[in-house]
Amino acid sequence: MTRTQKNIIAILSLITVLLISAIGITVFQKYQTFASQPLGPVLPFTPISLPPTWTPDPDAVVQNGNVTLVPTISFPTSTPQTICGAQTIMNIVVVGADARADTYDYGLGDAIRLVRVDFFTPKVTVLEFPRDLWVEIPHISDNLDGQDHEKLNQAYLYGQPGFGYWDDPSGGAGLLALTLNKNFGVRADHYVAINMRTFVKVVNAVDGIDIKVPDKETSKILNLPVGENHLTGDEALKVARNRQQGTFGRADNQNIVLCALRKKLTNPKVITQIPELIDSFRDNIITDFTPAQLSQLACLGSKLPPQNILFASFPQELFTQTRVLDPVFEKKVFIWDVDFNILSDYVARFQAGTWPLPTVPSATAEEETEIVCQ
Repeated sequence: MTRTQKNIIAILSLITVLLISAIGITVFQKYQTFASQPLGPVLPFTPISLPPTWTPDPDAVVQNGNVTLVPTISFPTSTPQTICGAQTIMNIVVVGADARADTYDYGLGDAIRLVRVDFFTPKVTVLEFPRDLWVEIPHISDNLDGQDHEKLNQAYLYGQPGFGYWDDPSGGAGLLALTLNKNFGVRADHYVAINMRTFVKVVNAVDGIDIKVPDKETSKILNLPVGENHLTGDEALKVARNRQQGTFGRADNQNIVLCALRKKLTNPKVITQIPELIDSFRDNIITDFTPAQLSQLACLGSKLPPQNILFASFPQELFTQTRVLDPVFEKKVFIWDVDFNILSDYVARFQAGTWPLPTVPSATAEEETEIVCQ
């Protein structure tokens, strides 16, 4: 090969490398832009978060569901490092809609959860909100002849495009987040909404879930035989919607199903499929997460110890059954009578990471509200 030919090949090789580099940079930049774009409309307000140094007073005493929290200033020598490259704390409003269609034009908030994701500890805590709370719902009075109170699950319904009671792009999830903020001080960063049909598809996509029924009493509650049970999506939905033990029992059933789904999603055989699962259900699940944030959550799921996933409920003794006249339905409807100030106090401690308390042998009524995924 002559010197001229060698020079030509060298120049062509250099040009090829430069072109490949340029293409790579362009693709990377486009991916970065895509990964940073929310998959749905963002929430209609900016939450105000507590400082990361906010800690409970070690001498605080819980009385009647209340606890005193005090800001403690600390001066760390180094910046705390979170895993998976995420922000320290993330609060997510998760809604399970009762709509059976693939669309999200209608549907009540059948299951309502506030999820606190701690990327530093790491830890995930889930708080259940009873759907039959009589709450003030913003932006609905003009459409209901001045009526501004309805059940909490209707906040999601009235925000949906089918009703159009408000025109914010975040729809039902956004109106529900505003309602939770107004009544209980919830500060949500993100939301996820999933309807029943999509839930069934998700469970089937991971080849079902496994639930162990330990005794006859649990068997009656879940309507499943004692021992190991492998459930399809439809069967898992039936367990989650089981009302035999009332509102709080139903919430416990939902948490059992969510624990089983979490266990399946963290199985080494399934975890590699999570990106494909996210992509396949992108049009069926409503959320304002970005692809990058979803990847961070998937990363956290692979590193999270099972004992660091807690499901919490407000103490049942705080609630009393009653009925209230609903002008919309022109009849008295069932609701839970409860002091919202006490619930707001629990929410504040939940968001600060100081409740629920770790379970100990001498568990109090507060601690009995906790379910730990095994």
